[in-house]
Amino acid sequence: MEFTVFLEPVADGLVFETSLLLAGAVDPNYARQQLSRWTKAGKLYQLRRGLYVLAPPFQRVKPHPFLVANRMVPGSYVSLQSALSYHGLIPEYVALTTSVGTMRPTRWDTPLGAYEFRHIKNALFWGYVRMALGGEQWAFVAMPEKALLDLLHLHPGADSPDYLRELRLQNLGQVGLDRLARQAEHTRSAKLRRAAAVVAEMARSKREYEEL
Repeated sequence: MEFTVFLEPVADGLVFETSLLLAGAVDPNYARQQLSRWTKAGKLYQLRRGLYVLAPPFQRVKPHPFLVANRMVPGSYVSLQSALSYHGLIPEYVALTTSVGTMRPTRWDTPLGAYEFRHIKNALFWGYVRMALGGEQWAFVAMPEKALLDLLHLHPGADSPDYLRELRLQNLGQVGLDRLARQAEHTRSAKLRRAAAVVAEMARSKREYEEL
């Protein structure tokens, strides 16, 4: 298969599986050899086994990190610091794309960046929505409140006021404090209920200070 022919169905630059080349009367071994050859030539990036994306300058559209994360581990959603930064709740730019899911924890360092996946139990797998990322790209991303609860759940001692202050949470007006409290209650975690109460107090104190 010529690379120019291969480009036709994947020229939008989004992530694709090896199976795309195996459709129809194609020799699987030949297709895999081609993928290996094009990867070594710098025409493709391999993100993990069986998952690829076109390398510049062949991309027409650069895939969003959140879309890539969803495709790397189907059944996961972007959360933790990545979602908090995306929602504007923490000041730092987060280079590492962080997701959660019910799979085993893993991490990949790829030509498109680093991707980390943390494990949560089935009972906590909720609180995310399919978000538009621009350029007709979409990904499953935690809502602001759930992104915060996921982070607090996975971090030891996260119900400490000192730890919550270290997060330097901002734009707390975007957080539905009643929703945060309900979601914390839904987890049946005393730790998360305490943390939600501390966040609510921090938000109220900041609002009262700004109104002075």
